[in-house]
Amino acid sequence: MSQEPLIKAEQRRPDWAALVIAVILIAIAGVIFFDAARLREVTGYSPVGPATVPHWIAIGLVLLAIWTIIAAFRGDFPEREKQEIKPVVWVIGGLAAQMLLLNTAGFSIATGILFAATAAGFGKRKIWISLPIGIVLCLVVWLIFAGLLQLSLPAGPLERLFQ
Repeated sequence: MSQEPLIKAEQRRPDWAALVIAVILIAIAGVIFFDAARLREVTGYSPVGPATVPHWIAIGLVLLAIWTIIAAFRGDFPEREKQEIKPVVWVIGGLAAQMLLLNTAGFSIATGILFAATAAGFGKRKIWISLPIGIVLCLVVWLIFAGLLQLSLPAGPLERLFQ
């Protein structure tokens, strides 16, 4: 009988991950409030100005943060699975490689590397297959955006063949 209150007390511990999310939501709301306060209010026939929508978004974020805090203390969130680090490292590594190579290697090669790293993170470890497929797909995307839509994406040696 003495173990039953101990189990209930253990179940009532707050969900720390949810509390971190609530703090992040409040921080984002604070940035939006600060930024909206710097906007000049336009006085005219309407009480709606350029700061109205950002204020409402910030208020919504604060309300979501409060709701998250309450849910964290009540234990309303389901138990999460253990996070696997390898796939996350593959995707983050692919993003870092894309950012570093985008201006020198061009859109197709840099984003093809991101494609291959993401595929590896999701279990497709044959990079010698996914890398060329990713580069070709990204080249098609570049051709559509640069050729048909006239949008500017970083061009590298591969894209210069088609310019």
